[in-house]
Amino acid sequence: MEWDEAQHFPVELLPKLSELGLMGVTFPPALGGAGMGYVEYATILEELARVDASVALFVSAHNSLCAGHILIAGSEEQKRQYLAPLARGEKLGCWSLTEPGSGSDAGSARASARLEGDYWVLNGVKSFVTNGHFADLCVVLAVSDPKAGKRGISAFLVEKGTPGFRPGKKENKLGLRASDTAELIFEDCSVSKENCLGKPGEGFIDALKVLDRGRIGIAALAVGIAQGAFEHRSATLENGNSLVSRLVRFRRCNGSW
Repeated sequence: MEWDEAQHFPVELLPKLSELGLMGVTFPPALGGAGMGYVEYATILEELARVDASVALFVSAHNSLCAGHILIAGSEEQKRQYLAPLARGEKLGCWSLTEPGSGSDAGSARASARLEGDYWVLNGVKSFVTNGHFADLCVVLAVSDPKAGKRGISAFLVEKGTPGFRPGKKENKLGLRASDTAELIFEDCSVSKENCLGKPGEGFIDALKVLDRGRIGIAALAVGIAQGAFEHRSATLENGNSLVSRLVRFRRCNGSW
């Protein structure tokens, strides 16, 4: 409750989550992951969300979206350089698809990527990015070929501190307030050609695969919230009924009824 009311992102939990293998649940041990499957992953998110759905959400976004995209589309070098530290929990990841004028429809993206020599130059604004202010690595979707429609969208790896890349406003939400949700801004942000994640123009196709994985995590998170609410309500009713029973017995013993 304190974290939620203060909108405190609990970075102090990251070492413990990493120690438990929860920052790389489904990734192979060779890349620093825990080597578990999606049944185990769903169970983990469910259990976290029973207590604090904000924690479950930032774990889910890190695993399913950012690291998951690298696992699906990344080269061996990208997996070694970027996925391994994410899976070990040494770095936190975020994934940016949504924009102010478009939701999960990546085909409506306006953020652009222009190839200039050996660098991609990114421009645009992304919104509602989970972990946006705290992430060490961002996977961003941008239009690299405006004429190709959905087949002109590519994904890029952008590290925190890259010139031209910065977080914008923090969203003031009604719930899950201990989970950071932010705007990300790209202004002539240059990244190496090697930072293109997957093949140019296949970012939209890969994003659909990533979202499929992400939806499993969010579904498990929702079940955990429901379970926690049910248990809390049951405990409240049990305590209330116990109090009522004691009052009834007291009054009967004292001749009130």
